[in-house]
Amino acid sequence: MTLVFVILFGLMLLGVPVAFAILSSGMAYLATTGTSILVVAQRLIYGLNSFTLLAVPLFILVGNLMDFGGISKRLTDWAKSLLGWLPGGLGIVTVFSCAIFAALTGSGPATVAAIGSIMLPSMMKAGYSKETSAGLVAAAGALGPIIPPSIPMIIYGVTMNLSIPAMFVAGVVPGLVIALVLSIVNIFFAYKNPQVIQYAKTMKFDFKLSLKLFWKALGALGLPVLILGGIYGGIFTPTESAAVGIVYALVVGFALKELKLKDLPRILISSLKTSTMVNFIIAAASLFSWVVSKSQIGTVISDAFVNLVGGSQAMYLAVLVVILLVVGCLMDNVAATLILAPILIPVGISLGCNQLHIGMLFCICLVVGFVTPPFGYNLFTAVSISGLNFKQIVKGTLPFLLAEILLLFVFAFVPGIITWLPSLMGYTF
Repeated sequence: MTLVFVILFGLMLLGVPVAFAILSSGMAYLATTGTSILVVAQRLIYGLNSFTLLAVPLFILVGNLMDFGGISKRLTDWAKSLLGWLPGGLGIVTVFSCAIFAALTGSGPATVAAIGSIMLPSMMKAGYSKETSAGLVAAAGALGPIIPPSIPMIIYGVTMNLSIPAMFVAGVVPGLVIALVLSIVNIFFAYKNPQVIQYAKTMKFDFKLSLKLFWKALGALGLPVLILGGIYGGIFTPTESAAVGIVYALVVGFALKELKLKDLPRILISSLKTSTMVNFIIAAASLFSWVVSKSQIGTVISDAFVNLVGGSQAMYLAVLVVILLVVGCLMDNVAATLILAPILIPVGISLGCNQLHIGMLFCICLVVGFVTPPFGYNLFTAVSISGLNFKQIVKGTLPFLLAEILLLFVFAFVPGIITWLPSLMGYTF
């Protein structure tokens, strides 16, 4: 089994796509144990044999439809009219624009690209350094997969048989808390830069303008209300809500004249590429999960983990956060969920942890990995839209990343932040 892990991580470090690395390591186990190669085909098909997983490509298409054109600009214009006059206002606008856009796309890199390309020039004009501007956008982009709808939550829910609607509800409060803390850190930096404060003083709050811009953004803001309201109202399932979201996004896009028929092939091809990549990883990870189960390595790792934490729930949560932060910056979050969740999460449940709490903690930790060097997706997206080098982006992101890491430990040891809203809405877990 050691050979399997050497091949897996070795290929990933060499830059081999995650799905092929996972598939190769699984096939190496079959070759060394003399198991029939037919197992590969069986596990690939089994891994994708879930109706709920249909929500993944559908939500990816929803995000691409809403990401296209001027939808993101409508949101940022409204947020700017509402919050731009505050000290460090444009930084706050950036964070909450990311939070709103996150509820439309559920994607960290898409949020960074859409909001960053609009807000970076405005922030630099307001006195922010380019590094701080890009760093804030990269950190705020982590809100994408935390605020529902969220593809990582769907993957986790399917893998660990946990209610996806409950996870969606549980992501709201942590997402808003992260947005609030990032805004506070931004205000701290704003007060250290007189230019930023001076610019904010030139901005005036105009209620009529804000109302007008809100009306223009209303079509986009209606999407999360429709999706989440339909799920929690019992009208449709998460998968059905994604299909409804596609119809809504098309209607709004054409009504606002942000979409044209000639744009659809490009959007569909982009969605197909992303969906294929995610589904290939899921299928390959199904084979790897079978290998872990067959070889009993999962039991060995679980026992070692229990010995490491010494039966302490607090120690378990602290170690879990650290492990997932490291894994999140090295491995695709879909693959990490499919491989590690069945091994690490049962240990926490056996120690008395709340299933929804540690499930959400698992997802949020991996998402923060999007902002963690050396391989965080959001960092590379910020590099592409800002023109800065990777080192400069990391420097600008660092204060905001440290705030997010601190919040992970708060979420770990104050489970009520995650479980309060689902409990209030009647979810049992």
